[in-house]
Amino acid sequence: MQRRSFLQLSLAAPAVAYTAPLALAAAPVDGTNDETPQKGILVRNGDDRTNQPFEFLDATFTVKVSAKDTQGRCVIFDTLRRSKIGPILHVHLKMDEWFYVLDGEFKFQVGEEVMRLKTGDTMFVPRNVKHAFVKTSEGDARLIVMHQPAGTMEEYFRTASKMPYQRPEARKELAAKNDTIFVGGQLSPD
Repeated sequence: MQRRSFLQLSLAAPAVAYTAPLALAAAPVDGTNDETPQKGILVRNGDDRTNQPFEFLDATFTVKVSAKDTQGRCVIFDTLRRSKIGPILHVHLKMDEWFYVLDGEFKFQVGEEVMRLKTGDTMFVPRNVKHAFVKTSEGDARLIVMHQPAGTMEEYFRTASKMPYQRPEARKELAAKNDTIFVGGQLSPD
């Protein structure tokens, strides 16, 4: 294993350990009425859980944990960000969102606060809090994104990625149907 990969994995482990209880909190303790698979699900580096990675806002999304794997408790994406763009300021009414910077640097706005995140940093955004982000570093960057509960974010991203025009105006109605309300513009990377 290369040193960089080992370091990234070492940095990610505590963050995943911290969020795992959030994702599993809704699971019945006794296992009744729980259709969660009773075995682990391995998704290799660079692979997508459904073997259907997709492009959205000049980023490649790979699903690492599908909402179908967790009965909707969470969905986790590994996103490769090439351009200095990101989603517009938005709010999720029924889900929390968690970010982990695997590589690169990002500018986040959460509420009224603007913060800079670097490799190894995490950001938790509770539901009903406006937020947006943009890649600020040169070259490719990677951002792990988790929605909890999953809602229909996986379907929203896949559907929006197929739209001929991905501009916010074209996606506004679709976003609203999927627990995402647009409330502002995009952040600038400077």
